[in-house]
Amino acid sequence: MKLLKIPSLLLAGMMIISCQSTTKKQDDMKVFEKGTFGYDLNFLNENDSIVVLKNDDGSAQLALSPKYQAKVFTSTAEGLDGKSFGWVNYKAFGKPLDPHMNAYGGEDRLWLGPEGGKFSLYFKKGDSMVFDNWHTPAGIDSESWILVKSDGKRASLNKEMELQNYAGTNLKIKLERDVEILEKDNIEKVLNISLAGKVSSVAFKTQNTITNSGTNEWTEKTGAPCIWSLDMFSPSPKTVIVIPYIESAAGKVATTDYFGEIAKDRITYKNGILLFKADGKSRGKLGIPPGRVKNVAGSYAADQHVLTITMFDINNKAKYLNQEWTPDKDPFTGDAMNAYNDGPLADGSQMGPFYELESVSPPTFLKPGEKHTHMHSVFHFTGDKTALNEIAVKVLGVSLDEIAGAFKD
Repeated sequence: MKLLKIPSLLLAGMMIISCQSTTKKQDDMKVFEKGTFGYDLNFLNENDSIVVLKNDDGSAQLALSPKYQAKVFTSTAEGLDGKSFGWVNYKAFGKPLDPHMNAYGGEDRLWLGPEGGKFSLYFKKGDSMVFDNWHTPAGIDSESWILVKSDGKRASLNKEMELQNYAGTNLKIKLERDVEILEKDNIEKVLNISLAGKVSSVAFKTQNTITNSGTNEWTEKTGAPCIWSLDMFSPSPKTVIVIPYIESAAGKVATTDYFGEIAKDRITYKNGILLFKADGKSRGKLGIPPGRVKNVAGSYAADQHVLTITMFDINNKAKYLNQEWTPDKDPFTGDAMNAYNDGPLADGSQMGPFYELESVSPPTFLKPGEKHTHMHSVFHFTGDKTALNEIAVKVLGVSLDEIAGAFKD
C-alpha cells in the first residue's frame, strides 16, 4: 500500500489546530465553584446559548438569555471566578412549564403590569383574583425573544405579543430591550463617584421600550400596561435593602402590607432613608408612592462586602398602577418602586431564598404606533469597606455602619 506523505509544515499546522481545539474544550469543561459567575454561566449554557457582555478588560461580565425572555441572569465584577451577583433558580430548569409562573430567577428581568386590578394582565376577564386563576403572560414568562444584534458590549432583543386585560381590552404589544455593560468611566460619570483601585465593579443599563402596535388607543378607560423591571439577588444574613425617599413629601412613606404587615424589627425609616432586612427568611414586600420615590435604591451585604445600587426612571407627578389583586380599588393609585424579601410560605415551602429591587413606569397611555421607554440600571461594588462607604454616602446618603447596624442579629 502506498503511503501518503504529508508535508512537515502542514503536519505542524494540523497539530497546532488540534492542540488549540483540545485546549478550548478543556476551558469549556472547567469546573467552577458554586456561587461564582463561571459556575452559573456553565449551568445556563446547558439550557441556552447565553450572550455574554464584557467590559474592556473582561473583569466585568454579564449573562443575557434570549431564550429566557431577555433576562440578565447574573453578572460579575471579577471574571469567571468572581462572585455571581444574580439569583438563579437552578431547580426550575428542565421541568414542565408551570401554568402560573416559571421562576427561573434573573438579576434583571422585564415584566409588564398591572398584575392585579381592573386592568390586570394576569387574570382573565371575570375570573376571581385568586392564585388558581393567576397566569403570567407567556411572552414575559416562557417564550423566547429574538436576539436582533450583539457586539460584545451591548445587545438588542425584542418580542411581539397580543394580550387581553381584565377589562376585555385587546393589547397588541411590541417590547424592545437594549442591554449595555458599562465601563469604569461610565459608572463614575453616571453616579458622580470616583472608583478607587481597591474596589471591583460591574454595571449595566437596560433600555426597555413598549410600542402600541395595535389599532386602538390605550387610555384610562381601556387600561394601559406599565413596564416593570425586577432584580433578583441572593440574600445573606447581613443584607439590608436601602431606599432613599423624599422626606418632605406628604402622605405615607411606604406601603408595607402587600403580603401582610412587615414586622417592625425588619424595617425602619428616618431622615429620608428606609432600611429593610433582606435575609431571605421572612416574606414581605413594600412600595414607595410616587410623591416619595427617588430614582435610586440599593442594598449592602456587610458579611460579603457587596454594595448594590439600582437607578431608574421616575415621575413624581405621574399616576402609577395599583397592582393589588382586587378589581375594586382605584387602578391609578399604585407605588412607583418596590422591594421584596422572600421567605417561607405558611406550609413551609419557599421559592428562593432571594430578594428583589423593582421599578415600574407609569401606565403607558399610547396611541397606535407610539412608544414609551423605561430605563433601569444595576451597579455592583465589592472590596475595601472605606471605598465602598464613600460610594454609599455619595449615592444613597447613608453610611455602611448605619446600614449594617440597623437590625439586631
